[in-house]
Amino acid sequence: MKLLTMTLLAALGAGTAQADGSHGHAHGATGSPEGGLPAMGHMDHAGEAMPLGAPASAAAEARTVTVTMRETDDGRMIFEPGSLSFARGETVRLVIRNEGEQEHEFVMDTPDGIEEHKAMMADRPDMMHQEANALRLASGESGEILWTFGDPGSYAFACLIPGHYEGGMHGPLTVR
Repeated sequence: MKLLTMTLLAALGAGTAQADGSHGHAHGATGSPEGGLPAMGHMDHAGEAMPLGAPASAAAEARTVTVTMRETDDGRMIFEPGSLSFARGETVRLVIRNEGEQEHEFVMDTPDGIEEHKAMMADRPDMMHQEANALRLASGESGEILWTFGDPGSYAFACLIPGHYEGGMHGPLTVR
């Protein structure tokens, strides 16, 4: 699966998680430690480059983008905003907030990676994530992903808890 390993940390009190990009092993290539443009050779577990980019250094200057996850009164499940767009090499602090009643997750990847992850979640709905490009949050929790975007192209973000994607919880992510 084309997802990177991450560590979820409790930060500044209960209900906050952070994707810090820490890895438990070497991947064979690294991005810039200063949080600049990631090396396009950054490797995931399968030994393939992750075109979406790489975790950024906590010291990197970053624009903050807040993404809210929630359910609507008519039963839909949504992200606000419903689409995301970033420049190649841009470092962004994604602040993810679960303002819904249910547990939700935020996963960003290639469309194929999202589909693969969705199939895995159908088989193992309680699967806990430890990827730098994903967060799973209980109702009322928030977390952060600090990311430097890579290759230009069309990507996606989604909640892959069974039924949530089908309930509308997905959107396009563009790197330009």
